[in-house]
Amino acid sequence: MTYQATGSRVGIRRPTLADCNEFIALINASRELHAPWVDLPNTPERFEAFIEARKGRITDDAFVICDLATGAIAGDININCIVRGRFHSAYLGYAVGAPYAGRGYMTEGLKLLIRYAFTELKLHRLEANIQSDNLASLAVARKCGFKKEGFSPRYLHINGQWRDHERWAILADD
Repeated sequence: MTYQATGSRVGIRRPTLADCNEFIALINASRELHAPWVDLPNTPERFEAFIEARKGRITDDAFVICDLATGAIAGDININCIVRGRFHSAYLGYAVGAPYAGRGYMTEGLKLLIRYAFTELKLHRLEANIQSDNLASLAVARKCGFKKEGFSPRYLHINGQWRDHERWAILADD
């Protein structure tokens, strides 16, 4: 495996079409954990569309978090809406698989991604918009150094509903 960054237990790398079955199995096994927070690719067609939509794009990127001991996919992190110019900013989305939840995999993976985004992608700001009752995701953001900046009512349309979100951000010079 070629990882963009590695830590003590996890590595982050870009997903490929070869990850389809493993990724879908993890997402489907994690349905209860993820509802109503995210709507991830859970069919081969949706996974392929997800991969294809990011090929050659400079505005969106995707990573899977892998257990270094086994190579298994533990979760994913997406960098969306990358804006350059005077902004150098992007939005993050992240989810961990149920077998890895509460064990530090997402925190370690997100810290790797933050370092990669600030050093390799030369971004200045990363923003994570998190539903107020998603306590686990809020805890990960805090552990990774994000600061709460505000509240956005009916911010994202997820699973058929417009959902309120808290805005959390981290800057390269934090």
